[in-house]
Amino acid sequence: MANLKQLRVRISSVKSTQKITAAMKMVAASKLRRAQEAAEQGRPYAERMSRLIGALGAGMAGREDGPALLVGTGANQTHLIVLATAERGLCGAFNSSLAKAAKVRAQALMAAGKTVKILCVGRKGAQALRRELGGHILDTIELAGVRQVGFEHARPIAARLLAMFDAGEFDTCTIFYSRFASVLSQVVTEHSLIPTALPESEQGEQIDLAGAVYDYEPDEEDILRDLLPRNLAVQVFRALLENAASEQGARMSAMDNATRNAGDMIDRLTLTYNRARQAAITTELIEIISGAEAL
Repeated sequence: MANLKQLRVRISSVKSTQKITAAMKMVAASKLRRAQEAAEQGRPYAERMSRLIGALGAGMAGREDGPALLVGTGANQTHLIVLATAERGLCGAFNSSLAKAAKVRAQALMAAGKTVKILCVGRKGAQALRRELGGHILDTIELAGVRQVGFEHARPIAARLLAMFDAGEFDTCTIFYSRFASVLSQVVTEHSLIPTALPESEQGEQIDLAGAVYDYEPDEEDILRDLLPRNLAVQVFRALLENAASEQGARMSAMDNATRNAGDMIDRLTLTYNRARQAAITTELIEIISGAEAL
């Protein structure tokens, strides 16, 4: 059993850790509200953009002469995985869950004989995959200095993806991010960026235009040629917003659990300390009484 001094040092150390985790929980809670509002406000625009592209491109989904961003290149050999994670840890299983999902997908593709390339947004993803899939990581885009994610941070990522696609460096592109559901629930999401993922309700179904007939000027293909690159940036932006909210929710939950666990440990250590102190006092009293009786 540890002596009294060691127990006092341990209790003091755990109390210091508890103060840090409690402070981190408060900081995460303050950031969560703003990040959650940004994510929720970004959803309607991204969903409406997807619906619009689905309505315009419903007749081109199977055509070889359609826009490449919508129908793909026709090949399915080289896959680019964009893994969006956090820049920092101490947020529970947030980063590890995303990295695991991307790793499982990459390993399945490689087992099928496909070529896999990985682009990490956030250094935690690269750190998690470096050991097993380090040779497949092209680059890591770090957003460590970004206090609040904006569209100006998503646009360069989308531009880089477009440049790589135009250069023929990959055939399909999929992004992994965490969709914010609640403070206690973040859903790992896999979303196809290239070819553009159409809403499920508009794949293979007749689009309901409420009986209206639309004439497009210019035609649908010209409109899609302008909208598809913009949609790519919008979907990347949405993923970053969802990730930011999910990260703060996961960190708040993890720090709350850590604070409560530290409290439980302090209680156990204090009980052990009091018992050891009582035992030491009892031993000293016995020695004094025994010495007095011996005289």
